[in-house]
Amino acid sequence: MSTAHGEQVRILEEHSDVGRGLNWWGMVFFIASEALIFANLIAAFLYLEIRNPAKAWLLPSGDHLNWLYALVATAILVASSGPIRFAGRGIAKGNKRNLVLGLIGTIILGAVFLGLQVNEYVTLYFSDHFSIQHDVFGSAFFTLTGFHGLHVTIGLIFLIVCLVRAIRGDFTDKKHFAVEAGEMYWHFVDIVWIFVFSIVYLLPLLRG
Repeated sequence: MSTAHGEQVRILEEHSDVGRGLNWWGMVFFIASEALIFANLIAAFLYLEIRNPAKAWLLPSGDHLNWLYALVATAILVASSGPIRFAGRGIAKGNKRNLVLGLIGTIILGAVFLGLQVNEYVTLYFSDHFSIQHDVFGSAFFTLTGFHGLHVTIGLIFLIVCLVRAIRGDFTDKKHFAVEAGEMYWHFVDIVWIFVFSIVYLLPLLRG
């Protein structure tokens, strides 16, 4: 009986190593809930855009948003997925140096993206007199892009904490879920921005 019980325990342990843990599934459900919030905001943006004439989605100057500027910011944010993947793969193999380098690269690129977004807000406000109070376009634009910017900020804070812990040597190839969670969250933020960029900056151009 004890031999059979020991064999069952061994099988369960092997299965737990292969499968995903509760922490991983918890992170998946968290990201899914955040994705639903973004889906609602994007759906609301599309609804307002379709129901209002094309001229309602122009700046007070009569111009469209600077999509080339936003494209550069988008490229920087998408590029930041590379270093965080580099960090995740590094620590999975026990390479703490690659973990630190990958985290630093991601944090730098994420901070640059956030700085570009802040600069865009400042330029829109002082040069184009465009703010959240500018009709439905202003409220929809700043709500959606600002909500995403908040998520980028949260992601940066989380990655900075991971960097500090990585420098202290807290992570190993067997114990690094915080890094894995940070990578999952960062990829989610990147993917969401691609949808936001396409809908906010490119779709109005197609409408003329």
